[in-house]
Amino acid sequence: MPEKSLEGKKAAFIVAFRDFRDDEYFVPKKSLEDAGIEILTVSTKEGTAIGADGGEVKVDFLLGNLVVSDFDAIVFIGGPGALGDLDNEESYRVAREAIENDKVLAAICISSTILAKAGILEGKKATVWSSPLNKKPIEILQENGAIFEDESVVVDGKIVTGNGPQAAKQFGETLVRVLTKD
Repeated sequence: MPEKSLEGKKAAFIVAFRDFRDDEYFVPKKSLEDAGIEILTVSTKEGTAIGADGGEVKVDFLLGNLVVSDFDAIVFIGGPGALGDLDNEESYRVAREAIENDKVLAAICISSTILAKAGILEGKKATVWSSPLNKKPIEILQENGAIFEDESVVVDGKIVTGNGPQAAKQFGETLVRVLTKD
């Protein structure tokens, strides 16, 4: 448990409306909630977002209505639906505003490429999902100036990136640590 209470802090978890990665949402969400942080779920459509493994979560509000300054952390969740749903100017705006407002900004799995395309990983250390057959996500980070690190979770200032579902627990715990320092 962190020494400093995180009660009153809020995090926005941004998910694809269909096919977000369940573990990358539910595992870090539990870590943050256990530390007293309120989680609101954001997506591109209203209703119930469905994870790739069938998990369901109520969408609290639309990405276009997200007011970054209302939150302490902005977290992009990965999964097979992430790029189709979230790789767009609205997400880039949110990522840039998080940095401009000195918020904690995080992304796990393939969603780290969204931060790279938003232009905020230039000169920053980060990680992303990749596989032996698909190195394109690493290339996207590097093409956008990021310093790729082949680690489960990477922290550079207030930017936290995780490389996939196997890193979900460490990603959540790291977010709690970074928010505790904040």
